[in-house]
Amino acid sequence: MNLLIERNNHIVTVTLNREEALNCFNYETLQELGNVVDSLATEKEARVIIFTGAGGKAFSAGADLKERKHLTEQEVKRNVKKIREVFDAVANLPQPTIAAVNGYAFGGGFELMLACDFRIAVEEAKMGLTEVSWGIIPGAGGTQRLPRLIGETKAKELIFTARKFSAAQALQDGIVNYVVSKDQLMVKCMELAEEMLNNAPVALQQAKYAITMGMNTDLHSGLLIEGKAYELTIPTKDRVEALEAFSEKRKPVFKGE
Repeated sequence: MNLLIERNNHIVTVTLNREEALNCFNYETLQELGNVVDSLATEKEARVIIFTGAGGKAFSAGADLKERKHLTEQEVKRNVKKIREVFDAVANLPQPTIAAVNGYAFGGGFELMLACDFRIAVEEAKMGLTEVSWGIIPGAGGTQRLPRLIGETKAKELIFTARKFSAAQALQDGIVNYVVSKDQLMVKCMELAEEMLNNAPVALQQAKYAITMGMNTDLHSGLLIEGKAYELTIPTKDRVEALEAFSEKRKPVFKGE
């Protein structure tokens, strides 16, 4: 199987399972990942989603170049279109997402990281958008998401040089949220996930929607988006539950309703 799916207390972990190929993306894997992401988008019990790679060496080293070498130009266009669509679907998941970066994250692997809300990397991780060294450019969101994350000038430097850099440098540049030892990677991811699980699922999703949509527009339009997102939380049972729990001095039990 190219993917492994694990569910634990409303947390879904999606593992790229091509360890022998550094968890690179061939077309089959992209198809499977797209199907999984589409399914998770409407799965009520999935409240936080973690993406990671199998083994201790790579999160994902990007496109499967062994496959790419034998593809026609039309097939290459097909693959690039597919990876862009799949990573857009990851970015548009209503649930909070975490990239557990357990090793190399180059090209498409780095772009999958960028499509997630949070990025936690091991100390040994190496990463970068190396596409221009292969005669192409980042094609799955890298030229758009990285500048929005760290600014235009720094993003141009990293993309134009095809530089590979450390997790420590990624932390300094604001690309990753945390850098941890290998044995603490999933512990830290689970801690962050559990902290978010303490809160109302609908409110989490609407907060994510308001931030994501608002960041791509002007302040006035963003405030209107925030207002509409807020309105959607008002009739929820979870909002009433939070108020009742407060008055009863207990922890609320949220059901995502």
